[in-house]
Amino acid sequence: MENWYFILELIGTAAFAVSGAMTAVQMRMDLFGAAILGMTTACGGGIIRDMILGLTPPKAFRDPVYAMVAIAVSILVFQPFVRRFLHKRQDIYDMVLQNADTAGLAIFTMTGIETAMSYTAKPNLFLAVFVGVLTGTGGGVLRDLFANRTPVIFRKYFYASASLIGAVICVVLWGELGHLPAVMAGAAVILVLRILAAHYRWHLPAAKED
Repeated sequence: MENWYFILELIGTAAFAVSGAMTAVQMRMDLFGAAILGMTTACGGGIIRDMILGLTPPKAFRDPVYAMVAIAVSILVFQPFVRRFLHKRQDIYDMVLQNADTAGLAIFTMTGIETAMSYTAKPNLFLAVFVGVLTGTGGGVLRDLFANRTPVIFRKYFYASASLIGAVICVVLWGELGHLPAVMAGAAVILVLRILAAHYRWHLPAAKED
């Protein structure tokens, strides 16, 4: 089970690193900025999670493989041939960014719940869901703050809501079906909701000027 979660976390790390590095390219940052933004997006949510649960130092600092994977992926995304291709094909850019964000969100929401369940003496629904959603969305919020823009989860997209719904389903099923089925069900719900939201342009009501 530990090996399974490790592989899952590496996939999520790579996915979020792509998202962060692509944002850096879009914001015309240099290579260092791309690496930092990719690493922040990939590791930020997990660091916040561990700080809340009292797991210090955070896992990202105890095991540098996550940061190294994030930096390596960010450098790859920053390469000129990749940047030129993405710049010419806006449709490909949007698709890659959408899928990377969705994969990272689903994976880290679930690993956040697993960590809360494993390292808390008496985990409850609110704690597990809160930690899961924060793990899934925290890196993206930090990414946007570093990029000097309002976090996208606060102004558009059916993003954090999908994480919340998937997290609740996972925690509710945790005691009934066991760890793995609950995690798979929660992740599947997030993936499906994000795909449907992108296709049908779902979004929550937003404040409008009077």
